[in-house]
Amino acid sequence: MRLLLVEDSLKLATWLGKALQQAGFAVDSAHDGADADALLRTEPYDAVVLDLSLPTMDGLTVLQRMRGRGNTCPVLILTARGELEDRVRGLNLGADDYLAKPFDLSELEARLQALIRRTQGLAAPQLSLGPLDYERSGRVFSLRGQRLLLRPKEHAVLEVLLTRTGKAVSKTQLYDKVFSIDATTGVDVVEIYIHRLRKQLQGSGVAIVTLRGLGYVLEVASPAV
Repeated sequence: MRLLLVEDSLKLATWLGKALQQAGFAVDSAHDGADADALLRTEPYDAVVLDLSLPTMDGLTVLQRMRGRGNTCPVLILTARGELEDRVRGLNLGADDYLAKPFDLSELEARLQALIRRTQGLAAPQLSLGPLDYERSGRVFSLRGQRLLLRPKEHAVLEVLLTRTGKAVSKTQLYDKVFSIDATTGVDVVEIYIHRLRKQLQGSGVAIVTLRGLGYVLEVASPAV
């Protein structure tokens, strides 16, 4: 899942960006309102974490502009402004949730997950495909009841494939969902993570199938004859 983190404090943005990446998110960062507005015009995101006190353009203006363009990406306002008036203005302009600083990281992650689930119509707390289960609130994959240990980007790739079961996901779509805009790797790096996941899933009854010209699809493996 790809997030846009809009925070003018470089120290906080660096810490929070790393923490969210460890939680499996791909994170793009903007440190002023104008840069955030430009990214929201061109890049697809699953959610936005938006500070209100920003240089060049305040967060409420960023929010107002994106909603004015018909952008329905969920927005969580994260700010030191705790006054009721600011919360009400943000919600009236189209924010989906509000969290005041200081905050607990686990609460932020849980709120982001809930926002993304609602937006994508994935309210079920658990997803399953054959022997593969995904407990969404804890973000835990398991195979036949045994926890599947994955690196953050492996987790992110498998999550995209599972939430789109039955649909082909192209290499570019996976790259856009899993890697941030400043990633130094090319789109072919997706093949590395697909290879790693296939090794993890080998013999499990679930497989990642390549559909030539379309991409990858996660499906229950056909039994060997």
